Formats: sequence, structure tokens, C-alpha cells
Amino acid sequence: MSMNTPSYQAWLESFAAEHGASAGTIHVQRGADLELVAALNIPPPVLNAVRHVPHGKGMAGLAQVRRAPVQTCNLKEDDTGRIKPGAKAVDARAAVALPVLDDTGQVRAVVGIAFMAEGELPAEREQSLMSAAARLPLGDA
Repeated sequence: MSMNTPSYQAWLESFAAEHGASAGTIHVQRGADLELVAALNIPPPVLNAVRHVPHGKGMAGLAQVRRAPVQTCNLKEDDTGRIKPGAKAVDARAAVALPVLDDTGQVRAVVGIAFMAEGELPAEREQSLMSAAARLPLGDA
């Protein structure tokens, strides 16, 4: 299994630019858990914390379990318990974790992006981001 990380990175950078995001991550499903394969503007301490995401943990893990987007209005001030403390170090406010599903509805990956603006993303925006994330080119993971 060879990870083609540069293409994930290029895809993430163009995805973030296209949607006006300031930071982002891509996690691919490995067994029950999620493994980080690309990151944009994520501080090193946060990178270490999210390199391996246990099943169902944090925003990415919740999106994985729910098979639906999970968002926060403000990464820095979220007190729901869904945001890992390290994630508050990311210089962004609104964030959403988008599950990428295969043809059978199984989660293949989770794309996370964050924006400088605060506030909830409207449902239409969330759906368009989910559709865009679904175009993530996945190798045979």
C-alpha cells in the first residue's frame, strides 16, 4: 500500500482555496480508525494530536460514525466537548468535518476544513461542501 500523499496535499490546497477555507485536513480510513494524509495550516502540536484519530473521536471521528458532516461555529470557543483541546490552536473559527463515502455508503475518508469567519454554515453550503469532498480521489486504501 503506497500512500500518494503529495496528491492528497495538492487536492486539499485547491479544495480549501476553492471554498475560501483557511485550514484543512484529510484523514483516510485505516481499519476502524482515521489516519492523517494531508494538512494545511495546522500547527505542529495539533498535527501530532490528529495524526491518528481513534474511531468516533473528535470532529473527524464523529463525522466518520454519523456518516454526516459535523461542524462547529468557533473552533477556539467550542465547549460541546466535540473539539479536542489541541484543535483550539488552529487559527480559524467555523469548521466542518465532511465524511467521504464510497458507493456502499461506507466512510473512506474525512475531509476537515476551517474558515476565518465564525458562525454556522447553512445547510446548502454544508451539502455543497459534502458533494465537493466526495470528489476526493482515493487510491486503494
